[in-house]
Amino acid sequence: MWDTTAAMSQVRRFVAGGLDAAAARRRRRGLVVGALDETGQPKQGVATCGVKRQYMGCAGRVANGINTVHLSYVREKTGHALIGARQWIPAEHITDPVTSAGMGLPPEVEFRTKGQLAIDICADAFADGLVFDFACGDEVYGNCTQLREFFEQHGQAYVLRVASTFMIDLPSETKLTCTQAVTLLAKDKHRWEVRSAGTGSKGQRWYAWAWVATASPRHHLLVRRHLRSGELAFHYCHVPEGQPVTKTRLIRAAGLRWPVEEDFEFSKDHFGLDQCQARLYTAIARHTVLVMAALAVCAVTAAHLTDRTDTQAPPPSTPDQPPPPEPGMIPLTVPEVKRLLANALHHPRPPGHDTHWLNWRHRHQARARWFHQRTRLNRDYALVS
Repeated sequence: MWDTTAAMSQVRRFVAGGLDAAAARRRRRGLVVGALDETGQPKQGVATCGVKRQYMGCAGRVANGINTVHLSYVREKTGHALIGARQWIPAEHITDPVTSAGMGLPPEVEFRTKGQLAIDICADAFADGLVFDFACGDEVYGNCTQLREFFEQHGQAYVLRVASTFMIDLPSETKLTCTQAVTLLAKDKHRWEVRSAGTGSKGQRWYAWAWVATASPRHHLLVRRHLRSGELAFHYCHVPEGQPVTKTRLIRAAGLRWPVEEDFEFSKDHFGLDQCQARLYTAIARHTVLVMAALAVCAVTAAHLTDRTDTQAPPPSTPDQPPPPEPGMIPLTVPEVKRLLANALHHPRPPGHDTHWLNWRHRHQARARWFHQRTRLNRDYALVS
């Protein structure tokens, strides 16, 4: 018998303390972002707690499965890991006594939307003393009025994706949708500025950005436009009084939402997040916590070893730059830490076997990354010019 909530709290404090310590060693303050997102697990039948036909992002369609809302602790240029989770339970499972008992739902469980589950997760994080520069999430959370009000009541800045039909109040006392506001902006090309949303494995992620003022001096609309397709993404932003408000800071926060997707990828591919065979509410929650703990250990270890294992050659500065004679090696990654720990617990292979393949993979990835960056420079030069 063990307390799932208390165990998740321990994981949360371990991740925050470990990544903060790694950032302090590297003397890189960076932004601290709480990234909200949900992930699913396909299921068969109707006996598993929370199972329902619904849209599953992992399948890209409506399918039978369960969904869980997660919070990721993202320390800019240092690392990230999952620190909170709440499973979404359909209302019909809670209101039906027979179904509720068969799925092991506690009597105190009430129906909560995904936005309300995000409130519960963030409230637990605040109770544990975690502090975020920004909270980020996609449209599911940006369109939740209760979540936005919760953040504002707690003085939490946020950059949340919203739908194109989201209504904003302009300083002129007119009310427009995001699409209508951008249509007015499109007449003035000087309002758009090309900036990077952050560095990826293949180089800078360039977009065109526009910053729209609203009737409230603490709220802003940040618009992102894809340079090739012209696709628009809207971010509704809130920055409490006394905190710096700059376009650069908001763009950096908007670009730090994607690591939660990487956490899902690592958790599923290497720690079995989507391979839980349990059916009861408590068992599913405990499986999730154990996966979070494993990811936390590997993520914090990788963050502390980055400077010691990163020997990559400098990235290319021009599109026609010749490749370096020695590409070096990328820093130790979360999957590599997991493999090293797993290998230590199994029968040893021939001497030097693991080190040989580890170095080969890292050198190959560093070489591939360098060429990807040079290719992207060619494409970015063409787009910007």
